[in-house]
This record gives sequence, C-alpha cells and structure tokens, in this order.
Amino acid sequence: MLLLSAYAMALPAVLGVIVDRVFGEPRVRHPLVGFGSLASRLEARMNTGFRARPAGILAWFILIAPPVCIAWILVSVLPFSYACLVHVLLIWFALGAKSLREHIAPIARALSFGDIDQARTLTSRIVSRDTSQADENALSRAAVESALENGNDAIFGALFWFAVAGGPGALMFRLANTLDAMWGYRTARYLRFGWAAARFDDVLNFIPARLTATTYALAGDTHMAWHCWRAQARLWDSPNAGPVMAAGAGSLNVLIGGAAVYHGKLEARPTLGAGHDANPKHVVAALRLVERATLMWLAVLLILAVLSMTTSG
Repeated sequence: MLLLSAYAMALPAVLGVIVDRVFGEPRVRHPLVGFGSLASRLEARMNTGFRARPAGILAWFILIAPPVCIAWILVSVLPFSYACLVHVLLIWFALGAKSLREHIAPIARALSFGDIDQARTLTSRIVSRDTSQADENALSRAAVESALENGNDAIFGALFWFAVAGGPGALMFRLANTLDAMWGYRTARYLRFGWAAARFDDVLNFIPARLTATTYALAGDTHMAWHCWRAQARLWDSPNAGPVMAAGAGSLNVLIGGAAVYHGKLEARPTLGAGHDANPKHVVAALRLVERATLMWLAVLLILAVLSMTTSG
C-alpha cells in the first residue's frame, strides 16, 4: 500500500537512515546526476525567453511527475514486503545525511589545521558564494549555514514527506529540492523560468522547515533559539531558510549570515543568531546538532508507531 500506517512507516524510515549512515550516497553515478543532466538539457531547450514562467512550470512537471508516479504505482501494486523495500530504497535515495557530514566535516578539519586554502576549496564545493578571499570566520559561517540549511533539505524535509506519503513523497521532495538548487536563482537567466521551481520548493518546505527549526531549538539553547527565530527569521530572503538558520544559530550561540559575494556581487545579508563569531568548533557543533535532531525525529516516529499499535490493539 502507498500510505503506510504509523507503525509500518517507522521501520522503513529508521532503516533508510541506517542505510544512509552506513553506505551514504551511491559511489557509482548517482541517479541525481542523471536527473540533473536531464534537467539542464530541458532547461536549455525550454528557457528561450518566450513565456519563460509557463515554460518553467511545464518543465517542473515533466521532470517530477513521471518518476513520482512510477514510484506511486510500484508501492501500490507490489506485495507489502516488497513495497516496504521500495519505500526504504526511496527514503535512502532522498536522504543525504552522510553526504552532508562528508562535505562539511573536512572544512572544520582544514580550518583547525590552519589550511585556509584547502578550506576555501572545500567550502566552494558546497556553497554558491565566492570563497576565494574568505577568512576563517567567513568559511566557518558558510559551513555552519550549509549544515543547518541542508539539515532541513537533505534530512528532515525528506523524512517529513516520507511520513506524509511514503517513499514517493520523499522522492518528490528530493527532486523538487534539486530543481530549486539548479533553477531557483534570481538571475537574468532563471528569474522567470526558475520561478516555479523556487515556489514549489517553498510550499513543500514550509512545514518541514518550521519543524526543523523547532527541533534545532529543542536540541540546543532553546531560549535563545526561540528568540532568534522570532526576531530574525523574517529578515532573511528565504521564508523557509530564515526560521531554520535563525533557530539553529541561536541554538548554537553563534553568529552567521552577514555580507557575502554571490555571482560577483556583494550582498549585505542580515546577521542571524547570537553569541560568538563562527569558528571551526561551531562547524562541528552544527553537525552534532543535526545528528541530535535526526535522532529526535526518529524517536518521534517510533513513539507514534508504538502509540498506533497500542491504539489499534
């Protein structure tokens, strides 16, 4: 069946997190690489400037609908045990917890050893800002921001949509998030064509982002996290990243945000959080915060499963 009961949902979610923890993303060509290549070719063909916004909407559905429908059909027609296996594989596909750590932890190590050039190179692989002149504080801020925001995008958003609609829901979220990362820029090329990718991602992320922010608050300095969320989140451009990053920074007692160079232009972003300037220890602390939050989400799923079994019994 597609929509799993609470107790049937918890086990695939936990197994998916464990599989991701052990194996991470596929070492061979990741399916998202092929998806991204297809998205790039479709964008080049359809983003011609003529009715760019409708073209972007159509392109989004062309890329998202077929794989999600196929996943929906599979888990609907397969026997329960095989359907559960598909759910596990799909949540594994949608998660990126180990990849997040593998990309961010080396930045903290490079900074702690004073290898600023290596830290700049590593940071440039995970952020879109210019890191060529960034110092230790700027690189630490970038790494903390990436850990907090991608905790939502690579873990908690996928778990939320898995809880709502099983593997197909998690798949939809991951693919939509990928298109937002590719097309959701306010540049001349993507402003109109990428409008749909950005808006759909905002809608899909609205509830997960606030649940993520709540979890960050509960997993650290709760009082400061609530304060930063209420006072600072609305200042951030993204309606979903604002709560996540403000609450996460407050929970960690660290300052993030501030000026950064994007696409050759200096952007004066607001400062989020409170307390200390970011340093390599805060990068490690941000990763640990994401891990604690993940355990909290899994605990909630297991509690719901037990309550469901008790009620049904």
